[in-house]
Amino acid sequence: MTHPHQHLILDQTQIEQKVKRMAYEIYEHNFEEQELVLAGIHQNGSVLAEMLATQLRSISPINVQLLTIKLSKVSPLEVPVQLEPETITIAGKVVIIVDDVLNTGKTLAYTLNSFLPQNPKKVEIATLVNRHHTLYPVAATYTGYSLATTLREHVEVVLQEQEVAAYLH
Repeated sequence: MTHPHQHLILDQTQIEQKVKRMAYEIYEHNFEEQELVLAGIHQNGSVLAEMLATQLRSISPINVQLLTIKLSKVSPLEVPVQLEPETITIAGKVVIIVDDVLNTGKTLAYTLNSFLPQNPKKVEIATLVNRHHTLYPVAATYTGYSLATTLREHVEVVLQEQEVAAYLH
């Protein structure tokens, strides 16, 4: 699929390599855990969380649970954050919030309010692309690719069966 006015920054092979490396880093930092909860921000964060879970299950004995975070990125205060499935307990567990791009940190900051009252053991953040424009006190624990961009530039990550890539435009 061609994207006019866009520059390919990561192709499918590179994304797969970065996901694999991130999974190893997550395992190294959490090797003593029995269980991890990967909480992906709908929609691309959830896909990335599934990719990380597949890698983690292949390299470690840790039980990996997947959680989907649904929120309004435009008006996060007006629409309550939803965690699905609601049956997953995170008390005393390591939670890794997963998103495709870390830009201002706003989305990730608003998700924390859903996790903190449930008393997780630790909360970490994994992102495929870190743009380093954070306006909120949020830092990625695991980053696939760091990219210095201008505020006007936009990073688009595509994680679909027919196309896996990241673009800068």
